[in-house]
Amino acid sequence: MGWNNRVQTVTIPLGFRFAQGVHEVYIRREGDAVILTPRPTDWSAFLTSDLQATADFMQDRERLPVQERSFG
Repeated sequence: MGWNNRVQTVTIPLGFRFAQGVHEVYIRREGDAVILTPRPTDWSAFLTSDLQATADFMQDRERLPVQERSFG
């Protein structure tokens, strides 16, 4: 592990490297683990999947007041 201009850098061992065409990744944290996943270039598989939001999805979201704006 190293540092480059205040950015932490990690060298990925050959057996864990992404495929040749992967140019961007998503980074997320789960507890102490940092997980890298390739950014999809085609969302069709996701859009046609059976994934659905749970019944309580965004249930506790704060409803913000409508903002008055002028365009002109």
